[in-house]
Amino acid sequence: MAVSEDHSSLFGELRRFARTSGAVGGIAARVAGERVFGIRSDRTAHAEDLRAILGGLKGPLMKVAQFLSTVPDALPEEYALELAELQSNAPAMGGAFVRRRMGSELGPEWRSRFATFDETAAAAASLGQVHRATLPDGTLVACKLQYPDMASTVEADLRQLRLAMAVYHRIDNAIQQDDIYDELAARLREELDYLREAAHMRLYGIMLRDEALVHVPVPVMAFSTRRLLTMSWLEGRSLMRRLDEAPPQEERDRLAEALFRAWYVPFYRYGVIHGDPHLGNYQVRPDGSVNLLDFGVVRMFGAKFVGGVIDLFEAVRDGDDDKAHHAYTTWGFTDITRDKLTVLNEWARFLYEPLMQDRPRLIQETNDATFGRAVAERVHAGLKRTGGVKPPREFVLMDRSAIGLGGVFLRLGAKLNWYRLFHELIADFNQEALAARQAAALAEAGVPV
Repeated sequence: MAVSEDHSSLFGELRRFARTSGAVGGIAARVAGERVFGIRSDRTAHAEDLRAILGGLKGPLMKVAQFLSTVPDALPEEYALELAELQSNAPAMGGAFVRRRMGSELGPEWRSRFATFDETAAAAASLGQVHRATLPDGTLVACKLQYPDMASTVEADLRQLRLAMAVYHRIDNAIQQDDIYDELAARLREELDYLREAAHMRLYGIMLRDEALVHVPVPVMAFSTRRLLTMSWLEGRSLMRRLDEAPPQEERDRLAEALFRAWYVPFYRYGVIHGDPHLGNYQVRPDGSVNLLDFGVVRMFGAKFVGGVIDLFEAVRDGDDDKAHHAYTTWGFTDITRDKLTVLNEWARFLYEPLMQDRPRLIQETNDATFGRAVAERVHAGLKRTGGVKPPREFVLMDRSAIGLGGVFLRLGAKLNWYRLFHELIADFNQEALAARQAAALAEAGVPV
């Protein structure tokens, strides 16, 4: 039996593991040396090593880099600069790969199905690269091709991730990570299925069809498979490049409002969240609206979970510890002692603080560039002191999205009335209505359940 270039074999996983284990292990040893023994290492060289390893690989390791680069002050400046470069300059595969992939997905006569097809990638990312093409009827489309052997890549990287998390847990048990790993593994495996991503894209088109500031591409199913996703081409420029041009405050505010609605209209009205809020997933259109791209990491939540998010906001606003405890248990946290509750509430106050004041304001008003990191370190130390906590699976992407999107708002320097934007979305919140809207939207989009 012939073995395809994408065969998820033990050999593929072993090759991947061999390429990453020594390098990642070396970096982990240096990090542990700093944390445990106080040994200082050359952070610039360390960051360059990190970029060299991740830049030569596709897949989950690079997605970790993309996420970290969206969170201000999550890493030393040297690391953040290297990872930001990696995020915006992912290496593309060449023409030979493109021809093989297109032939395997659409057949040997694939080129005759297009009026034009540019073999030079227009964009490259962690799991695939995008090519510009034209259909026979003149429709301009984007073809996203999955890189070869990605199933093996994901499994090898998940083995590395599990190993790294186990080693880290021996050093630091503040957060029990079993459910975090399970959630990340499930979402990464789902991301390999471009037919699922096409359904997610249709879902977002349904949920955001009344949002004039947000545009979602439309999948073209006759030209799509599990490893090839063809969609309408959206004209726009990279948000990162637009920010480099120092746009006026009015434009930055409009972009932030568009992104706020792109994320939170689906969450509070349908119980759905886009779990990949890094800067490469947004484009700016000439009219100041935004294109929302890449729907591989999408999660559905029960109405009760969304209700818990609103309950925790009200608990923080009112200083109601009993209601906060109820919110955490609604999400699936267990063994929440009074001391742990106090620690978790510090994190909740940090996240909800911009929503507490009915006035236009920056997402973070302190001039201390390390403020967010300082809060995170206090919370981390508090959890470690009180015996640790086990975040439920459902919490992982919601927290990641909130922090990542907050980082984007911080980079935009947006000044909005976050209180009013939030209260517009929750004013008529009803769990039964959300569940009904979610079920109808999922059925219309054809999302696998």
